[in-house]
Amino acid sequence: MKLDLQLFAVPARRTSKTAKRARRTHLKKEAPTTVACPNCGAAIAPHRACSKCGFYKGKEVVKKEN
Repeated sequence: MKLDLQLFAVPARRTSKTAKRARRTHLKKEAPTTVACPNCGAAIAPHRACSKCGFYKGKEVVKKEN
């Protein structure tokens, strides 16, 4: 007795290069967003205290020793 059953998913046709690449366009790496610290000018992540001078929104929130 011969059964021609497939128990797993098989694509009906090959995915073209264009369709495959169009699907993968969202998988690219992006550079992290940075802004300049208004106090010292160092590059920091937005909405974070500056690691160089300790200021956030014009106020010193982290004590830094020079």
